[in-house]
Amino acid sequence: MKNPGHHLDAMRSAGPLVHNITNFVAMNVMANVLLAVGASPAMVHARDEVAEFAGLAQALTVNIGTADAEWGAAMEEAAAIMSGAGRPWVFDPVGVGATRFRRTLSARLLALCPAVLRGNASEILTLAGLGGAARGVDAGDAVADAEAAARILARRTGGVVAVSGPVDYVTDGRRAYRVANGHPLMARITVMGCSLNGVIAAFCVDQPALEATAAALAAYGLAGETAGAHATGPGSFQPAFLDALHAQSAAVLDAGARIEAVG
Repeated sequence: MKNPGHHLDAMRSAGPLVHNITNFVAMNVMANVLLAVGASPAMVHARDEVAEFAGLAQALTVNIGTADAEWGAAMEEAAAIMSGAGRPWVFDPVGVGATRFRRTLSARLLALCPAVLRGNASEILTLAGLGGAARGVDAGDAVADAEAAARILARRTGGVVAVSGPVDYVTDGRRAYRVANGHPLMARITVMGCSLNGVIAAFCVDQPALEATAAALAAYGLAGETAGAHATGPGSFQPAFLDALHAQSAAVLDAGARIEAVG
């Protein structure tokens, strides 16, 4: 894919307001990640206002990590607003295979056709009805095992599916990319994946979802590589990662992105 840095510049020029209904663990880190990359975060989940706020936002993320019935209803209301308005929303089905509540809620959200579905291999396999060897919220399957499931889900929803792992896979059901950027320390920091949802959503505002998602994955992973080159462990990695996101330029992303077209 040529010039992923173009997508970074376009996102920063827009400075999109990203509405996030995410888990309790992620809120602070995710807000700081979005600010660092150049977007404007809002954490709004109260059912009394969630639909109204979704009408104001340019993108939405939904993460079921600590959902309950009330949050689930709020997620559905906000997602319906976004889908109806043709604005992008990103769905992260955290631990979908762990409980019946998560599976039922995820099925309802998937029916609202997210612009991007992002999960680990086990979550994507579970949503496609093809099993999945999850360990709670952690994947027990390899990314390659979920590529066919990702294509099935992309065709079913009409959106993009991203499978996260050491090498990410992203597809719209017809075309696909693998994105090889990243650093091992990213897996040692909680909510790195949750925070990635917001970056993907921001990149997708007024940009083609497949290319924008691939560019967002590369930008995020490349920032991890930059941070990992200087960090001595997870504690020093997190602030270095925020600094790397903030400092990243289009030229740096173009030079460092490892995005391979595979279909």
